[in-house]
Amino acid sequence: MEMTLRWYGSEFDTVTLKQIRQIPGVTGVITTLYDTTPGEVWSQEAIHALKEEVEAAGLHIAGIESVNVSDAIKVGAPERDQDIANYIKTLENLGKEDIHLVCYNFMPVFDWTRTELAREKADGSTVLAYNQKTIDMIDPDDFAASIERMSHGTILPGWEPERMAKVKSLFDLYRDIDEDKLFANLVYFLKAIMPVCQKYDIKMAIHPDDPAWSVFGLPRIITTEEGILRLMNAVDDVHNGVTFCSGSYGTNRNNDLVHMIHALKGRIHFAHVRNLKFNDLSAENYDFEEAAHLSRDGDFDLYAIMKALYDTGFKGPVRPDHGRMIWGEEAMPGYGLYDRALGATYLNGLLEAIIKSSQRDD
Repeated sequence: MEMTLRWYGSEFDTVTLKQIRQIPGVTGVITTLYDTTPGEVWSQEAIHALKEEVEAAGLHIAGIESVNVSDAIKVGAPERDQDIANYIKTLENLGKEDIHLVCYNFMPVFDWTRTELAREKADGSTVLAYNQKTIDMIDPDDFAASIERMSHGTILPGWEPERMAKVKSLFDLYRDIDEDKLFANLVYFLKAIMPVCQKYDIKMAIHPDDPAWSVFGLPRIITTEEGILRLMNAVDDVHNGVTFCSGSYGTNRNNDLVHMIHALKGRIHFAHVRNLKFNDLSAENYDFEEAAHLSRDGDFDLYAIMKALYDTGFKGPVRPDHGRMIWGEEAMPGYGLYDRALGATYLNGLLEAIIKSSQRDD
């Protein structure tokens, strides 16, 4: 496993490459061309410039998160084939620059959903949080404006202003798309891009829906072990794989995270390892919040998750995710420096213990 940190680029991220380089054990970044739009071709020149910037700081690009998939592809609109052709060209340019991992998602309208971006915890830190009762009272047309107010001027991934300005039309676009149609469109997309992925050995790692159920009546298909295995079987190619995000799959308390890792052996190409704390599990007021990465701070056994990844031979990038805001830091909600640095160090400590214990057992 390689410990990495997500980085949005020098124009958008409050965290610098120099700071990331100083986190013990972090050797790479997961990054993106943040100012591109879905359906747009990423030029090789832009990718090369990004790669040079990262390498000049003593790091390397361990993967891309995300090359966003257009709505035309997701709904199967007539223009999807042109968008897929553009996506293939982007993958080709990434491959030419020796980049071999792309994390992406197939969520309609909203890439992720939270009702609070700065819920205060007892220790004074703030975290991302979700409450079902709040969601049920929100008009989806007003939700984007609510998130924008809470973001304090930062541009959140999946909540770009130009996209959120057309939320109503996006809901109209998905009106006749159910889970079966969305799944079929995902399979169509993956089969179309597999040849270029094979040529350049690019691993496509789909991120689970977050949270792992329908929100505002929109279809969600990457939510359970059954759903992700269905996709792996539908496009049975090692280049069609998974971003195993413990926090997203873990929102669904019926998901056995350790069992899922073993069931997906060989198809997990990237891992987001983070913790959640559940405050209320009743259906009418389902409530959870992001937690520090330590197992005891939340409801997940991060040692067991890291051990399962190790035991199944996972060797790809792993990163901490959705850190708390601590020590007065002002940054993109969930993506400050301090708590994610603590998370990376904790995960590296777990991994060291797992490796040494395994060697003693042998």
